[in-house]
Amino acid sequence: MNLQTLIFIGRSGCGKGTQIAKVETYLKENSSDPFFHLEAGNRFRNFIKENHYASELATEINELGALQPEFLSVWAWGGELIENLNKNTHLVVDGTPRRVVEAKTLESALGFYKRDNVQIVYVNVSRDWAFQRMIERGRHDDEETEDINMRLDWFESDVVPVIDYYRAHKSHTFHEINGEQSIDEVYQDVLKSLDI
Repeated sequence: MNLQTLIFIGRSGCGKGTQIAKVETYLKENSSDPFFHLEAGNRFRNFIKENHYASELATEINELGALQPEFLSVWAWGGELIENLNKNTHLVVDGTPRRVVEAKTLESALGFYKRDNVQIVYVNVSRDWAFQRMIERGRHDDEETEDINMRLDWFESDVVPVIDYYRAHKSHTFHEINGEQSIDEVYQDVLKSLDI
């Protein structure tokens, strides 16, 4: 199997985490090469538990349900890449980039690591579909509903331009997957589209 560099992107609630887990299982079963799942959330969650000025400011932003500033996002996933990405390792990127400037910075990082054949997997679901999935996860009170809507708002204002950027990118392969299907149907579409 060729070395894979996969960037998964989609609205909150689209099921991309489930699809990433299934693709990672596939990679483990069909390739002897190791893989690294880049998910900067763990580093960031540990960061906001720390007791200093930056973590306090980031916690305030987090509690508002807003996007963190670009430099913190890049610091979080950049550190993960530096510490964990080795040669001949499949790379699966989850939850980033969330702004076009981050997409361009990630592109520079992938160039540094000599990663070609970058593939973007956009799990596309409507806002209403995503909202219902997130409600079904057990979020029912008005405050949580407001948080869901805020996350869906910043997806449209900040992440949709990233999708448009990737869709037009000449050096990456863009795959748009209908996420409004069963988990297995989405997975089969992902495998078929990626041809791995």
